[in-house]
Amino acid sequence: MAKQLAAVLGTGQTYYVAKRHDVTMAGMIREAVDRAMADAHVGWDDIDAIVIGKAPDLFEGSMMPELAMSDALGANGKPLLRVHTAGSVGASTGNVAASLVQSGVHKRVLAVSWEKQSESNAMWALSTPVPFTMPVGAGAGGFFAPHVRSYIRRSGAPDHIGAMVAVKDRRNGALNPYAHLKQGDITVESVMASQMLWDPIRFDETCPSSDGACAIVIGNEDAAKEILSEGRKVAWIHATAMRTEPLAYAGRNVANPQAGRDAAAALWKAAGITDPLTEIDEAEIYVPFSWFEPMWLENLGFVPEDQGWKFTEAGETAIGGQLPVNASGGVLSSNPIGASGMIRYAESAMQVMERAGDHQVDGARKAFGHAYGGGSQYFAMWVVGTDRPTN
Repeated sequence: MAKQLAAVLGTGQTYYVAKRHDVTMAGMIREAVDRAMADAHVGWDDIDAIVIGKAPDLFEGSMMPELAMSDALGANGKPLLRVHTAGSVGASTGNVAASLVQSGVHKRVLAVSWEKQSESNAMWALSTPVPFTMPVGAGAGGFFAPHVRSYIRRSGAPDHIGAMVAVKDRRNGALNPYAHLKQGDITVESVMASQMLWDPIRFDETCPSSDGACAIVIGNEDAAKEILSEGRKVAWIHATAMRTEPLAYAGRNVANPQAGRDAAAALWKAAGITDPLTEIDEAEIYVPFSWFEPMWLENLGFVPEDQGWKFTEAGETAIGGQLPVNASGGVLSSNPIGASGMIRYAESAMQVMERAGDHQVDGARKAFGHAYGGGSQYFAMWVVGTDRPTN
């Protein structure tokens, strides 16, 4: 069977905060699910399968919470599939859901990702000794700080670049009603004055720990036509890609991982894109620590190696720049880890559907969503557009 077309019909998010003590995990998830289904104009009878994704169970202290939530997830009597690729899981979940539609197996699939970090502690979970693998010992920041130092040393980037990214994303987050951190008055000086946590990563260059959930409804061409017939837009999925590499091996380039380069190359080819910098109108890139913006701009092929920081410094990643990056505020403004990748997907879809509200990028017709996970070893990404794909 030929590959079928697929599109995002609707998206839903919770309001991201540090601690959702007012709802159970199931209740929190249903907020996002109900909003996505309302946005897609569908009911439970219209959903053929559910694909879920979340980060490691220790992040919430509950093993396989989905076992007790099939009812809340609307999965009773339907296929339920869980995806797990560490921090990239939200995006990987979107890719798997899309593949179930593109394969012709289902007409509409609901994808849900979430994290309720307040019920455990991700820093502790990442520092727990694990058999047969390299210890982290200092959480994600301690693990990734040497990668950032490697990038700075190689590229010659000045110290203030990370602060510039943090200011841009937090100010964007102030425009997003769902964002956890809203800091419209943040400045480069205030970021540079914040506490050093893991040299060179400062407190204000670091993502928060958030509770929250995100959901998207993906449908085939017939389902998309039903939405279009109502005079509303869908986000056509032009291409998806995932690639993986080991956690550690001799000569590994941690500042520009091979799996990321390979995934991006495959994505651009599948989407028929020859120059992503001019053809992508808005990019939702997974940036949990501010320095990863210039690093991933290079890794994804938007700019040449060692030039990412110059692109950022020139203001080209701000709303109104050549390539707006994280108009939503990104992971630096909201970080329910299991959902963070799916938020990138939802926000990219919202841009091309013109449903992004105050952080809408004018004229956004083609957008990019991205996530990475593990030790920068799992990559998932997609391109969505206003126009029906022809390739």
